[in-house]
Amino acid sequence: MRAVILLLILVIVGAIALVATGFVNVNQTQPAQAPAVAVGTDGVVLKGGQKPEFQVQTGKIEVGSGQATIPVPQIRVAPGGNGNASAQPQTQPVQNGQQPATTDSTQQ
Repeated sequence: MRAVILLLILVIVGAIALVATGFVNVNQTQPAQAPAVAVGTDGVVLKGGQKPEFQVQTGKIEVGSGQATIPVPQIRVAPGGNGNASAQPQTQPVQNGQQPATTDSTQQ
C-alpha cells in the first residue's frame, strides 16, 4: 500500500513539475455545468449538464547531432632509473582512430 501511495505522489509531483516548467500547457475551453433538477407536477425533470473540455499542448524534445573538435591528451612515458632525463619520447596526435606514433631515441 505504501508503494502505491509513493508512486501516486511521484506522479503528481512529476505532473506539477511539467506544468511549472511550461513543458505542458493545459487550457480549459469549455466549463462544466451540473445537471439541472426541477420538481414539478409531472415529477422530477432533469436537464442535462455539460462536461468540461480541455486543450493540452506539450513541448517538443528534439535530438540532433553535430560536429565538435575535442582535444586528445598526449601521453609521454619517460624511462626511469638511469637519471637520463634528456631522453624524452615524442608523441604525435592520434588521427582517425589510428594508434599514436612514438619516436624514442633510446629504443633504436
